[in-house]
Amino acid sequence: MEKTTRTEELKITGEELVATVKELVRQGNIRRITVKNREGKTLVEIPLTLGVVGTLLIPTLAALGAVAALVAECSIVVERIED
Repeated sequence: MEKTTRTEELKITGEELVATVKELVRQGNIRRITVKNREGKTLVEIPLTLGVVGTLLIPTLAALGAVAALVAECSIVVERIED
């Protein structure tokens, strides 16, 4: 059976950014997370492979914290892998 990818977009505030990304990574069925500003410009793109966990995400989360400090509103585009 072939796996498909579903995309969804979440509108959040900059304050919610890091916590939301951590929760999405914890869910485990995410292929890619893209953070966009209010105008739709991509700020950060995080490809998540099966081997990316824990300490490998720390620099990415630090970068997201810097982005969160600069934006009031943003959106997260989430690509989920489905069976």
